[in-house]
Amino acid sequence: MTGAPAAIRRLTALNAHDIAGLAEVLIDCVDGGASVSFMHPLSPEKATAFWHGLTADVAEGRRLLLAASDADGIVGTVQLVAAQPDNQPHRADVAKMLVHRRARRRGVGAALMRAAEDAARAAGKTLLVLDTVTDSDAARLYTRLGWVLSGSIPDYALWPRGGLCSTSFYYRKLD
Repeated sequence: MTGAPAAIRRLTALNAHDIAGLAEVLIDCVDGGASVSFMHPLSPEKATAFWHGLTADVAEGRRLLLAASDADGIVGTVQLVAAQPDNQPHRADVAKMLVHRRARRRGVGAALMRAAEDAARAAGKTLLVLDTVTDSDAARLYTRLGWVLSGSIPDYALWPRGGLCSTSFYYRKLD
């Protein structure tokens, strides 16, 4: 990442360039050991197919997709799953908060989360929930940003190279 801070933008349509950048971030995170629903090795085709599968939800606003970019391209992303059941219109799920290893420890994750909270407020959401690997860097980030731990489940998911990991669930009430 260059010295300039990452710029965050909402993607309302996914073009081939954005999908390629998002796929690169996803592959890097899985290569780096992040338990984010995919197993290692994650092929470019599978990563690209994942992002292509979100195009309708993103275009129709059911899923808000934010991307952080620097001079070299997309370095991070986060999603808000805004479409919820009829009895939960006030809530959104935070999903796939990913930061490329080349951009970590530079405030990108925190900036993405603040932007996601702002986008949720603008969408009329008052409660956000997410899950992450217990005791991970992401868990420490969420705690530092004021998210509340509601509990953990042992052996919830697999690490990308195998072996079980625990998952912790967090929530944040928005003002």
